[in-house]
Amino acid sequence: MDFKQIQELIKMVNKSNIGEVTIEQKDFKVTVKQKEDNITQVMSAPMQPAPVQMVAPAANNSQPAAVAQALKADEAPATNTITIKSPMIGTFYRKASPDKPNLVDVGTDIAPGNVVCVIEAMKLFNEIESEIKGKIVKVLVEDSSPVEYDQPLFLVEPA
Repeated sequence: MDFKQIQELIKMVNKSNIGEVTIEQKDFKVTVKQKEDNITQVMSAPMQPAPVQMVAPAANNSQPAAVAQALKADEAPATNTITIKSPMIGTFYRKASPDKPNLVDVGTDIAPGNVVCVIEAMKLFNEIESEIKGKIVKVLVEDSSPVEYDQPLFLVEPA
């Protein structure tokens, strides 16, 4: 079973009501478990505009409203951009190794097959390649921070 097949298996389990799937082949075994509903992901809340909008009207001071407006202003370029999302859970790195420069920065032109970041999962470093041609408009994740499956990583202006 190759990496793409494992990704597709994860996507199928996430979209279904299946709690757990185990596949065994000769020397290979993979188990995919569905997250439980009672787990709260605090990291992903700031990326979703709905919770911010719910907090701002309930507040009596202007600070939360200003934060909500700033977040909306940051999202303005998203109307004509494509989002590159994480294909897996792991730790996001912008560099191939600590002594190398960032793989991509804001303004970098990318093409299909270009490595845009590295995600470490269980001590394996997986190069994430672009599937689109365009220019990096925004980096949405801090270097060395944990990422979830399908979490937005970059905004790209298509070419």
